[in-house]
Formats: sequence, C-alpha cells, structure tokens
Amino acid sequence: MTSVSPAFPNPDEIVGSSPAVRAVLARVEKVAPADSTVLITGETGTGKELVARTIHNRSRRAGRPFVAFNCAGIPASLVASELFGHEKGAFTGAQQRRLGRFELAAGGTIFLDEVGELPGETQIALLRVLQEREFERVGAAEPIHIDVRVIAATNCDLQEAAATGKFRLDLFYRLNVFPIEMPALRERRQDIPALLEYFLKRYSEKTGKEFRGTDKRTIELFENYDWPGNIRELQNVVERSVLVCDSELFAVDASWLSSAKLRPAQSSALLPERLLQQERKIIETALAQSSGKVSGPAGAAAKLGVPPSTLESKIKSLRIRKAAFKPN
Repeated sequence: MTSVSPAFPNPDEIVGSSPAVRAVLARVEKVAPADSTVLITGETGTGKELVARTIHNRSRRAGRPFVAFNCAGIPASLVASELFGHEKGAFTGAQQRRLGRFELAAGGTIFLDEVGELPGETQIALLRVLQEREFERVGAAEPIHIDVRVIAATNCDLQEAAATGKFRLDLFYRLNVFPIEMPALRERRQDIPALLEYFLKRYSEKTGKEFRGTDKRTIELFENYDWPGNIRELQNVVERSVLVCDSELFAVDASWLSSAKLRPAQSSALLPERLLQQERKIIETALAQSSGKVSGPAGAAAKLGVPPSTLESKIKSLRIRKAAFKPN
C-alpha cells in the first residue's frame, strides 16, 4: 500500500501544482478581468473548457450565462443556425423563431470549442461579431447587437490551417488576442498522483465505495504512461476502475492502457548501466569477428577504430574474457 500526495484543486477544480499548471493559472488571472478574446490551444482532453469556465467565473460576467458550443459537433449546414439563431420559415423545418447560442450568452461568455472546424461562411459571420459586435439570424435582414465575450479553443494549428485556406487568417488574429496553451498531461507528470486522487475521491463518493489507498503498481503505471488522451483519458480510466475494483486497495488493470504508450519504468540513474551493457555488446561483437584478437589490422581495435591499449583497458574494466572468442 502507498499513499499519494493530496490534490490541490482551486475553486474552479483545476487540479495540479506543477509549473505548467501554475503558468496557465497565472495567464488566467491576467486575462479574466480584462474581457479580452481568448484562444486556448492544446491537445484533446487537456481541459480547455475548464479553463474557459475559470476565466468566465473570475470575470465581471460571472453572474451571466456561460454557453459552450462544439463547432465540430453538428453538421456544417446547421452551425450558423445554432450559433446565430433563425427566423420562422428561414429554411425547411424552421417552424418558429429560434434564438442562437450568441443570444443565449448575452452579457456572458460563449465558448467555441474546436473553432478550427467552423465552415467558411460561419467564419465570416464570427469575424463580424468580433469586429462589429453584431450578427443576423438566419433568414433575418436586421442586425442584432450583442454584448458577449468570446473564448475559443482548438487542438489544431490555425496558422497552418490559414496557410492552406481552411481558416481565415484575419479571424485567427481576432481570436488570438490573448493565447493560452494547455500543456499535455505528459508535460506535467508531477500532477498525475494528485489527479488520480482527485478523480478517485469523486467516483468513490458517487458509487459509495471506500478504498484504504491506492496500489503502488497503479501509481507507477499512471506515472509512466504517456496519456495520449490526456486528463480525459485518465478520468475515464479511474471511473471505470472504481466500478470494477472490489479490493480495499484501488487498482487499475494494466491492459486498459496501451502498452505502446507506456514508458519504461526506470530511473535515469540506470542510464550508465545501459550504456555499459551496450558498450560490452559492441566490444564482444568485434572480438568475435576478430577471433579474440585485439591488435593488428584484423584485430578488434582496428574494427572499432580505437587504440589497442584503450580497448585492452575497456576489456579489463568490463571483465570480458578474450579467451572465450578465440578459436579452439
């Protein structure tokens, strides 16, 4: 049995005390009261929406709505209607006026996740919102003025997308007023025990289960895994494991994590030993090819490109038996 260090959740439930997390929180503190547009970048599952909510909760708009919209979550033909609303009869099936996400977020914050997936025509409409603070419902002729803060997020390179014509460069500059880059979980490994404990406590309470602690092997497994799905993957693994674990010690089935993503559980202190093993193998191969002979044109020293005296010294320090490579 072993214990893990306590989680350090702030009021917005951002868990961690690593330098990478502290850097993100420092930027959040700077931009939250400023009302500027924010672009949050980072891999999928790193907590971009949580950071957006934190910015909203620490801003003057905290008492107003926070509306999240996944730009990749619905068909491209419906995105404009979802964001800006539509008038009755604007298209087949539009039987009544409908308010869009921007109107629902009036006075508050709208979070546009996966903003890089916006269709071209919707990018133009969003650019107008950012520049003029107005938009039109689908099927309407009169503009609607809106007071809303825009926070966008993406896991792709918008500048590269702009270079290929997929994303408007002028929109990128409008969104990228205050960038925040979310670190991948593998870049903040010291937070993994705290995250494990945080989610374990959450799902233990939900299921009514109690654990005396966490299995040492599970902690090592978590710390040595690269977490390609980041915090979301860790959260899912913990939730699933809480449901199936029947022992007093919380444990995770290693087969649930891809072995291809596991780092060797070894200390950097083992590096000299591994190098010596490699050096021994190279010298033994050269001795085998030269029938145990060190000096001379066909000797192991010539094959390795080192002076015979140097190789003799290496053979002695590595305790290699030259006789073992000589023909009987």
